[in-house]
Amino acid sequence: MARLHLFDLDGTLLHGSSAPVEISRQLGLEAETVALDQAISAGLIGPPEYATRVHALWSELTEAHVTSAFKGAPWMSGIEHVWAEIRANGDYCAVISLSPSFFVERLTGWGAHAAHGSLFPTVPFTEAVDPAGILSSAAKVQIADRLCEEFGVGRADCVAYGDSLSDRDLFGAVPVSVAVNADRHLEGLATHSYVGLDLWGAYELARRPQ
Repeated sequence: MARLHLFDLDGTLLHGSSAPVEISRQLGLEAETVALDQAISAGLIGPPEYATRVHALWSELTEAHVTSAFKGAPWMSGIEHVWAEIRANGDYCAVISLSPSFFVERLTGWGAHAAHGSLFPTVPFTEAVDPAGILSSAAKVQIADRLCEEFGVGRADCVAYGDSLSDRDLFGAVPVSVAVNADRHLEGLATHSYVGLDLWGAYELARRPQ
């Protein structure tokens, strides 16, 4: 049976940062977005409020900004290598993130079979963000179930990689999970734990014996 590897983005594939922070850095609004990241991490605001507030910060955002943010972000090393190995083994890899879909979906170009994020309007923005399209921790599980159906696997065949509060529900739903540079919210939940800057190290903890 094939396996489905499910990767978080912010704090997991991106080390010590988030897609919104990297996007905001292009606009000189990094500090404001770091504050929002801290607020959502502490549970002071929820995903819909977070999305509404970063959307308001990004009134001048262009596709060029998004491209620069993606290229300059602090990615973990080895992402494409890991995903190529997963594909070579006949397995599947996907990214599920609360960050904007217009950033997350670019990861299909690196080898992810699928990449899902919160639905934001097209850049540059001419519409308000719809809270109904903003993902939550619970939504990650729902998307994982849809991906299982699409790829013909079950939850028992899934491996989750994450770092924080938004990954708790998914870690509780699958049998194998890797806490990657994780915070206190995942203490005692993961079957494996990795600290470092190379995604291969995290993947190696959970991959099937050769």
